[in-house]
Amino acid sequence: MATFDHYDQGTPSWVELVTPDQSAARAFYAGLFGWDYDDNDMGEMGHYFIATYDGSELGGVSAQQPGMEGHPAYWGVYLAVDDVDATTAKVEAAGGTVEAGPFDVGDAGRMAAIRDPTGARVGLWQAGRTTGTQRANEPNTPTWNECVTGDVAAATGFYAEVLGMGSEPMDMGEAGSYTLLSDVNGRQVGGSMDLGMLPEGTPPHWNVYFNVEDVDASVAKVTELGGASVAPAMDVPGVGRMAMVADPQGATFWVMAPPEAA
Repeated sequence: MATFDHYDQGTPSWVELVTPDQSAARAFYAGLFGWDYDDNDMGEMGHYFIATYDGSELGGVSAQQPGMEGHPAYWGVYLAVDDVDATTAKVEAAGGTVEAGPFDVGDAGRMAAIRDPTGARVGLWQAGRTTGTQRANEPNTPTWNECVTGDVAAATGFYAEVLGMGSEPMDMGEAGSYTLLSDVNGRQVGGSMDLGMLPEGTPPHWNVYFNVEDVDASVAKVTELGGASVAPAMDVPGVGRMAMVADPQGATFWVMAPPEAA
């Protein structure tokens, strides 16, 4: 079991679904991954549900805030930072946009919502009581994150300048090029790929991957539960089998099984 109680700066540390129908979303992911939920009453901001698996916190399910009416549901990613105020102060000079914060989330931590120069939105999280995802890299838990953008060089340059993240190219053969991202200590923690590898019209964003035992069975379960297949299952040598799907509210994510030898 892979559990985590600390994240170095630049590591994806939390995933969050923003959806117009929290009840339907909770039922879908419970049916797909076997998740349970802890209900956090946020007062005027509504309820924030924390998805759990075998008692470990995995990510959040949030309602859409005022002004987001009609916006499709989406999965978002938070990157761990040591000092969210200092990091956020670098964003605009590096060509990004600060959309909210920094602000405290009770005693759980401190956050900011930003957008990189290519348009991909991402959160910054300075841990307080809550470190982030407690369990990952096993079936029904998060396993990988990547920045999908129309300009990989601009995006990776931004994250290097603002968070100290590293990057290096990875030859994918016939699948094209891919860029690996590392945290401030050089450990590989995610990736970045060009928008052209996804269906036309996909906006810049941070992808969320969930580990599953059987990708094809998981895709079939997604459709059975009212979701949809977006990109068919494919095998990537040395990486595993994966497929892009969407929940009934339109939030896209990936299901991925590592190679059998991994």
